[in-house]
Amino acid sequence: MTKKPVNKNTEWFDRPDPTGESTTGEVGLRFTCTQCGNCCTGPTGFVLFTDVEAKSMAKDVGVSLESFYEKYTRDTIVGRSLNEVHIDPYGFDCVFLTRDAESGKTGCSIYHSRPEQCRTWPFWRSNLIGKRAWREASEGCPGMDEGELHPPEYIRLTRDRVDI
Repeated sequence: MTKKPVNKNTEWFDRPDPTGESTTGEVGLRFTCTQCGNCCTGPTGFVLFTDVEAKSMAKDVGVSLESFYEKYTRDTIVGRSLNEVHIDPYGFDCVFLTRDAESGKTGCSIYHSRPEQCRTWPFWRSNLIGKRAWREASEGCPGMDEGELHPPEYIRLTRDRVDI
């Protein structure tokens, strides 16, 4: 007689109703971007990127790589980061964050070449260490726990693309 492999749920989001916000029995986490821009503004921070991403962003902006580094980035203690612009009353916006005054929606002027850090929000390691971290991050992001259900495997693969 062969033993069936035991499915060990190793992470909190592998369990049914991981956030405790519903009783549907669904596994995974919900997220849909609402274009609020909260992930691209607020207290000063870092938007890290690779050299390959820098080349793509420079092309998107229509400048040389050297010009891109000079105009749109800065050195930080954790590496090269995209610049920020202080905008009242929001705080420090990513230099590529756009705002529509009429709708209040935000966007990204380099959306197609944005860094992995941006592409993987909110499935960052720091947001997934436990329910509490997820809940705290969701306080500033109205798209978390809403919309599309992302299965655990997608969450793990996305989380592992950056180390944040």
